[in-house]
Amino acid sequence: MTSVRRKIAAQHPVVVVGSGLAGLSAALRIAGHRDVLLVTKGPLGEGSTGWAQGGIAAALGPGDSVAAHAADTLAAGDGLADPLAANAVCGDAPGVIDDLAALGVAFDRDRGAIALAREGAHALPRVAHVGGDATGRHVIDALAHGVRRHARITVMEHARVDDLVTDDRGVRGVRLADGTVIAAAAVLLATGGSGHLFARTTNPLGATADGPALARRAGAALADMEMVQFHPTALAAGSSPLALVSEAVRGAGGMLYDCTGAPVMAGVHPMGDLGPRDVVARAVFRRARDTGSDVVMSLAHLDPERVHARFPEVAALCAAHGIDLARDPVPVTPAAHYGMGGVLTDLRGRTTVPGLWAVGECACTGLHGANRLASNGLLEAAALGRRAADDIAAGGGPAAPGPRAEPMPFSPGHADGATVRQAVGRIMWRDCGLERDARGIGEAICALDALPRPADAETAGLLDIARLTAHAALAREESRGAHFRTDFPEPDPSQAHRTCWAADTPTALPSIDLTEVA
Repeated sequence: MTSVRRKIAAQHPVVVVGSGLAGLSAALRIAGHRDVLLVTKGPLGEGSTGWAQGGIAAALGPGDSVAAHAADTLAAGDGLADPLAANAVCGDAPGVIDDLAALGVAFDRDRGAIALAREGAHALPRVAHVGGDATGRHVIDALAHGVRRHARITVMEHARVDDLVTDDRGVRGVRLADGTVIAAAAVLLATGGSGHLFARTTNPLGATADGPALARRAGAALADMEMVQFHPTALAAGSSPLALVSEAVRGAGGMLYDCTGAPVMAGVHPMGDLGPRDVVARAVFRRARDTGSDVVMSLAHLDPERVHARFPEVAALCAAHGIDLARDPVPVTPAAHYGMGGVLTDLRGRTTVPGLWAVGECACTGLHGANRLASNGLLEAAALGRRAADDIAAGGGPAAPGPRAEPMPFSPGHADGATVRQAVGRIMWRDCGLERDARGIGEAICALDALPRPADAETAGLLDIARLTAHAALAREESRGAHFRTDFPEPDPSQAHRTCWAADTPTALPSIDLTEVA
């Protein structure tokens, strides 16, 4: 391994950190032009992508259009989604599907055409899927196979990046947990999500806010950190990470009821059970709180054979807890699922620090605004992976517009990481969860500040991003999308803007300059 690292260091490759859809698709595209070192802290392909059940949104069906897809994206984003980002990424979607199909992803088909499902807040069926509800696993397997076979990609598994190496020109490489320093022609962060900020999450164990933490230590700006999407229907069984009951299950006819048999979404939203995720999640949360019992989803009115055939993954997850998806009431609960905020980037993946790009869930392009439209997550990961890869392969350019701060390299403490992580999750779920207020957020900030500094960089980063998320939640004194303040329950038109943070200083972003987005 040492000789491999010396060889890589001498080559100054492009370093891609993370091996989900965003990282693998970018690595494959960059490798057509330059050598790539892909560093992942687990096995290749492990992460949130493989857990994704729904699919990839794209305007492919009759009567659909990029404009309609973008309109649904903007509506779900509740006033904060950037129109340029929505039009660009939704416009990329058909090409993303073509690219993945060319790599061997066999999308489900209906009479020869790609089968399309409808999910929450989509006006039309436009979600392409693979293996019923196993889209993520099929996609990541195909990409991982391509990466392993590519002569210009070197994969370094079970290796954690603890810091980015910087100088006055920007990011120049990475420092691994074992102290190895690798010089890089460019660094692309594709580290995935931040779900383990919260005690209840659907995210795999590796979703510990690594990308935002690394970028923040390097001086890059972050944005929209208060915007955390809670999926309304995690399986209310077992311990975190909780199994997901896909949005597509409701798209196929699954309905939500409380313990009295009353429909949860009746009169709550015109789209009923297929309303925006933030609306459904809060309705489920409140009904469970008010009744003292879990909300359940029922598919008993549907053909059981078709249910099992369409949702084999969800059916297996339920069966592991003695629940028949097609016949039994399925207990569900909201859980942290997706961070709309992250490392501030333009639509080429450039951050505000030269030499550093970010894509996928760890990045924030403005596409999702205050609430992510279902199945736009995998789409953005692939679309921005392509855009960033093309930019890096062409030599890059100036950093994205926006503020930056002085680098803050990791300095270890002495506290046990597992203990601190548990405390962070507990504090954030209690005080910065689906419903927030100034008193609770203030208590969270005090409790987080009182935690001892952990000995490992991963937990230190999680703690740092938890603090910033709490400060961002306190600063937004309104309710919008996934951010709900019980002390400010209505949206405030004067706050209908994105907010970025360089170090601990917030800056309003009424309209970030996203030049050259075509």
